Amino acid sequence: MKFKIIIAGGLAAAMAVAGLAGCASERQAQAQLQAQAKISKAQAAIAALAKVPGGRIKEAELDNENGNLVWWFDIVTPGSKDNTEVSVDANTGGVILVATEVPEPPGKEK
Repeated sequence: MKFKIIIAGGLAAAMAVAGLAGCASERQAQAQLQAQAKISKAQAAIAALAKVPGGRIKEAELDNENGNLVWWFDIVTPGSKDNTEVSVDANTGGVILVATEVPEPPGKEK
């Protein structure tokens, strides 16, 4: 019985280390992309928030989309259940896309 606990604990520790390594490699990839971007996250956020008055950034990510660096922002607006996704070109600062996701009414989710 003790042997099983040790293995389970070892497995949990190995999984935790693997998860941390995944987070570290993701942070490293983001840092490399940010080094290539001409527009900072803060500059891109200003452009994104200008498209969603009163919005608050819930999540932000820099991504390589077919060779183009793009800042993606998920923006929520207080008092609304809608989620707005705004993408900003990381080289020019121009807004590429503004898309509002409206949640399904209760019982209508897929």
